[in-house]
Amino acid sequence: MENMIGTIEGGLIGLLIVVVFGLFVGVLAKLLLPGKDPGGWIVTSLLGIAGSWVGHLLFSSIGMTGLASSIIGAILGAMLLLLLVRVIRART
Repeated sequence: MENMIGTIEGGLIGLLIVVVFGLFVGVLAKLLLPGKDPGGWIVTSLLGIAGSWVGHLLFSSIGMTGLASSIIGAILGAMLLLLLVRVIRART
């Protein structure tokens, strides 16, 4: 039973880390791309999480691994998604 509880707690802590990291990355992306942005903290966090995933996918596909490249990739991915959201919102 302890292993099951430990796994559940590890999963929740891991999820919390992902959300906090996503929020951090989303805020950095918004700071690096000034302008009017859609949404508040939740959208910022979701853009950061999705941007981290996109950046990781792009950087790992060209063979860049490691902590520094993961952080840079996450920020660039979030900036890319933020620009994409701005373009989509401008068209509607």
